[in-house]
Amino acid sequence: MRVIKAGKVLEDNWQRIAALEQDQALDDGDWIIPLGYWRVNRERLLRHKGKIAVCLNGDDKLDDLSDSLGLLELIALEFPKFTDGRSYSQARLLRDRFAYRGEIRAVGDVLRDQLFFMQRCGIDSFQLREDKDPEDALKGLSDFTVKYQAAADGELPIYKHRQQDRE
Repeated sequence: MRVIKAGKVLEDNWQRIAALEQDQALDDGDWIIPLGYWRVNRERLLRHKGKIAVCLNGDDKLDDLSDSLGLLELIALEFPKFTDGRSYSQARLLRDRFAYRGEIRAVGDVLRDQLFFMQRCGIDSFQLREDKDPEDALKGLSDFTVKYQAAADGELPIYKHRQQDRE
């Protein structure tokens, strides 16, 4: 699958499974699985041959995953539709409150118009909708050159730049 990561379109080995039976086994490989499956099968998944990531939907509580953050190199955040912004908040909380430094990936109804703002919230990789061109969407990361607010990306907002210029 192709994703946008580190300012480039890259091939990626992660495979996402949206739903699993609680006792269903996984083949070897790198899998993105639902939080509920992780909770039930965590000990078995820690012995899995390959990497395991967890996908959160907007209803999932980050506290339910906080004891596992150090075990996961990737957390996927589900955007079920363009107008559902709960995963923006989850990304920001993962970066700021939980100090998660692994990869945060946006999945689902991910469109070019969202990428800049997702990145500002701490999301650093993007799996676009199947019908969207990742090469075109990549341009969305640089649609704006001025930032008005502080965010998880650490970029200084314009008023801080102006303060520094005056000093």
